[in-house]
Amino acid sequence: MGALQGRVAIVTGAGRGIGRAHARLMASEGARVVVNDVDRDAAAEVTTEILREGGEAVVSSEDVTTWKGGEHLVAAAVDGFGDLHVLVNNAGYLRDRFIVNMTEEEWDSVIAVHLKGHFAPLRHAAAYWRQQHKTGRTVRASVVNTTSTSGLFGNPGQANYGAAKAGIAALTRIAAAELGQYGVRVNAVVPEARTRLTESAPGLSEVMKAPADDSRFDPWDPANVAPLVAWLATESCPASGRILAISGGTIEQMTGWTRGENVTRDSRWTIAELAEVLPQLLNYQERT
Repeated sequence: MGALQGRVAIVTGAGRGIGRAHARLMASEGARVVVNDVDRDAAAEVTTEILREGGEAVVSSEDVTTWKGGEHLVAAAVDGFGDLHVLVNNAGYLRDRFIVNMTEEEWDSVIAVHLKGHFAPLRHAAAYWRQQHKTGRTVRASVVNTTSTSGLFGNPGQANYGAAKAGIAALTRIAAAELGQYGVRVNAVVPEARTRLTESAPGLSEVMKAPADDSRFDPWDPANVAPLVAWLATESCPASGRILAISGGTIEQMTGWTRGENVTRDSRWTIAELAEVLPQLLNYQERT
């Protein structure tokens, strides 16, 4: 019996790359999968591969950047397979540009695909699970979001993408706190793998090239990410509110903002006083 036997899962952005690997592994572990991608042909191809290998899957080309798209996507799982246990939010794309050159469309589209594209399915899945909880059913559901080092640490040229991914990290923590009462765990992964997005980034395509020798471990293979996502999707997984980075065979727990050193007083600061103490707190070197 597979690790996900009996689980119903949605995977967005599952037509290629990392999402395709998620969908295929989860199906091989017994999950019934809704393969979602706005490229219906790509989603259909992955679905056919799953069916050919004896798994269960259906195609969805709903646009997750829309409210109705998120609602219909959840309905596709419930109507098609009778339930929903796992939501993997993976859909995304890049429109890299430095801030001074970025267009409104480049900002809006990336925020929509990544941030709203995570929230719309999550909102409707959460409503379904809350209703199940209210009827007395035991819910053991899992959401796996996809964030990025660009959002956690920042990367020049990716203000839109980084802001969206930082938002997804915050959304993960908030959703975990809100939805735990209904039996829903929410985590996020930070994948480092070879995809169409990385292959289009200057310099990365060479760094992430597949090894010439097929017998060698390929640390950038997108399939390396799927086992972590599958574990987070299992019924018995205890983790929630966590952000885990994976690169090849290395998994790291990412920690968020923490409070550092401080200066304090029992009255309001003046600008002159702040000019005296804050450079020391922020470790600025004295200008000469």
